[in-house]
Amino acid sequence: MLNTIRHGDASLPPLVIVHGLYGQAKNWTRIARALSGIRHVVAVDQRNHGASDWRESHGYEDMAADLIEVIEDLGGPVDLVGHSMGGKASMLAALTRPDLVRRLVSADMAPVSYDHDHQSGYIRAMQAVDLEQVSKRSEAAAQLAEHVSDPTLQGFFTQSLDMKEKRWLLNLEVLGREMPKILGWPGSEGVFEGPTLFLSGAESDYVTPEMRPAIRALFPRARFAKIRGAGHWLHAEKPDDFIAALEAFLTAEG
Repeated sequence: MLNTIRHGDASLPPLVIVHGLYGQAKNWTRIARALSGIRHVVAVDQRNHGASDWRESHGYEDMAADLIEVIEDLGGPVDLVGHSMGGKASMLAALTRPDLVRRLVSADMAPVSYDHDHQSGYIRAMQAVDLEQVSKRSEAAAQLAEHVSDPTLQGFFTQSLDMKEKRWLLNLEVLGREMPKILGWPGSEGVFEGPTLFLSGAESDYVTPEMRPAIRALFPRARFAKIRGAGHWLHAEKPDDFIAALEAFLTAEG
């Protein structure tokens, strides 16, 4: 089963948080702690990330099945929040087993295929880091800067470095090979009729008005909201606004 980090009182209704590509559960500590007053928050490490097992496949059917196993272990149903790749995994879990999900939040992700060729470049950049020459994260970031110009991304990637073991906590080989699946969307014959929030960064183009018919076909109760001044990494760029939006949605009636 996936590795989990838990926050708050286990007697509260459970909320499962699912990180995106190259992330891990501990990246969500601030969000999880903020929500732990109203939910028992369970942040997961997805397969091939963090402390979870490395597997040879990384499709959304696999990731959804992983989440369903965690939710069943919690006794379900749960509230489910997923960002980016984690949003797709969460959507497919809700479509596959709607009985296990009360409310769903997809953070800056739609159930569609994307064409983001730069993702493979990020993997090559991480693979190019000479970890034997790295004694602190800033040195790894300096090497990444040769291929990744954004300092925010450099810092984000190096959070997945195990400095003691000098290894990435990411199965870069499998993630690179499975990138077409990660960027794609497998489709689903299911429908999730529970409350669903598509929460996006106002500066991001991952969820556009043109996608709404496809979204509503699968999630008929979908609502849409944007966080001003945020891009794709809305939870990290505007954490207070992100937390406020989640609290309002999770505690709303109906």
